[in-house]
Amino acid sequence: MIPLVRMRLAGFLRTGRAVAPLLAGLVVLGTLHGGGRAQPAEAYGVSAVVLFPVVAWQTKILLNVEPDVQRRLAQVAVGVARERLAGLLAAGVAALVTVAVALLFPWLVGGVSGPVDPGDRSIPVGLALGVWAHLLAVPAAVALGALASRASVGGAGYGVAVLALGGVGAVVLGLSGSVAPWLAPPIMAAARTTGGDAAALTLLGLSGWALAWSAAVLGGYLWRRRAQG
Repeated sequence: MIPLVRMRLAGFLRTGRAVAPLLAGLVVLGTLHGGGRAQPAEAYGVSAVVLFPVVAWQTKILLNVEPDVQRRLAQVAVGVARERLAGLLAAGVAALVTVAVALLFPWLVGGVSGPVDPGDRSIPVGLALGVWAHLLAVPAAVALGALASRASVGGAGYGVAVLALGGVGAVVLGLSGSVAPWLAPPIMAAARTTGGDAAALTLLGLSGWALAWSAAVLGGYLWRRRAQG
């Protein structure tokens, strides 16, 4: 299965399909962090929100690179379950690379403020919350991108619709006072948490919510893959 993960990542890179989401990510990060300095926790919380649709789109592109016939041959070679898991693992690796770039980028462009005094703990705390917020968004973004992939929905138009609905819905339904916040991953709630109350129970609850949402969407993806054959 590991060779299949490597092959899919290699195909994603060698075909140049990785360029578009990379440029999109750099543009949104540059726009976000280029407007002035912010505390790390606040900057990273918003960064995780704007990267969510980028990582989902990146996942969709990565899973769409492999031709349908080659994907079926992979199912014969390693089994249906391993073939699907290999795609998700490849998308997860690509998402983690994107997260690493997002965590480093604001320091390169001066988008975060340093400690006020030697005893200021805002930097390490902000970094920890930033890593948490981004990692919380990764499984949800990968799940959404997988659900929008060609192998799941069959057509490019349906994939774009799923991606757009999921990306916009995550923001709109995540706003304060939303009537159905559980329909979206808690990326907006995580952003509010990094900028305010970051109690351990709150972080744990949001993490569980994100994992449950991701599991539900991945379940939909696997069901659609079974239906598509």
